[in-house]
Amino acid sequence: MSLVIEGVDLFCGVGGLSYGLGAEGVRVVAGIDVDPACQYPYEANHEGAKFLLRDIATVNGEELNALWSPGVVRLLAGCAPCQPFSSYANTATVDKAKWRLLSEFARLVEESQPDLVTMENVPRLQQAQPFKNFLRALMRGGYQVAYAVVNAADYGTPQRRKRLVLVASRLGPVAVPEPTHKGAENWVTVRQAVGHLKKLKDGESCKSDPLHVASTLSELNRARIRASKPGGTWRDWPEQLVAACHQRESGKHSAGVYGRMEWYKPAPTMTTLCNGYGNGRFGHPEQDRAISLREAAIFQSFPEAYRFTRDGEAVSIKTVARLIGNAVPPKLGEAVARALHASVRASAGAVTAVGG
Repeated sequence: MSLVIEGVDLFCGVGGLSYGLGAEGVRVVAGIDVDPACQYPYEANHEGAKFLLRDIATVNGEELNALWSPGVVRLLAGCAPCQPFSSYANTATVDKAKWRLLSEFARLVEESQPDLVTMENVPRLQQAQPFKNFLRALMRGGYQVAYAVVNAADYGTPQRRKRLVLVASRLGPVAVPEPTHKGAENWVTVRQAVGHLKKLKDGESCKSDPLHVASTLSELNRARIRASKPGGTWRDWPEQLVAACHQRESGKHSAGVYGRMEWYKPAPTMTTLCNGYGNGRFGHPEQDRAISLREAAIFQSFPEAYRFTRDGEAVSIKTVARLIGNAVPPKLGEAVARALHASVRASAGAVTAVGG
């Protein structure tokens, strides 16, 4: 039995999951995504992997099977866009059409019958009917399945990020990856992750790294961030700086915005709006600005040299922040790869023992 795992990454985005899988020995042969903004970063950081600009509803199992090499252990991986299930979503108004993406993932599993499957998504998905349908499809296909909600900080990501991780195998038993940095005392902190980067003012970019760029603040928000304490809230500000919405009774409990990070803790969850000081606890611990795009990428555990834009190309802060916030942390991909390798080795050992 081959021990070589080849992966196809559905909803690959800029390649966070692919990069993590590859770092732990999974040969990722292709990434598929409908967003053209993902093509350059995926191709630039994943030599040898194809990028297919496709809606997966137009892809079939025969096409996937043509991507894998003969005789390898075939992995189908993916993180379907999670907006319908995110804790930030308004379930009364969310676009339920996006729920179909998990059904399309299940369809491709059934059509291509890979040896291994992995999925990463938001925790709330496990209560949703599309996830239950996905589990049923895996079990019909003869997969053994394990899933759990994990904290990316427990795997070396310098960010608190709870995610639902699923692994499945038709070859034998499989387990959710074991933490490598479990417990707050072992988490990678903001200072450890980005404390070495060049200091910036708001609106400034680093000449040697255009992605190390911080959004421009209004005069009001400059005054607000100067009044903000690491780990504090807008309640620390003088009354004249407090937004009108927070002065009303309905907004007095919304303390999770306009905050500074703390040096000696991991960053909060990176979102698609992580470039904005007013969008969460995205203020730099010390400098009077929001975090830069490079800092956000590092908090997602991307290597510092990861390329998101072409050389000489103007950086769209809004676009790159969206791509970073939507990404799977590579460190989580590394952990999944280790768990899958362990399962394949155990299954190969069992086959050898029976045959011998």
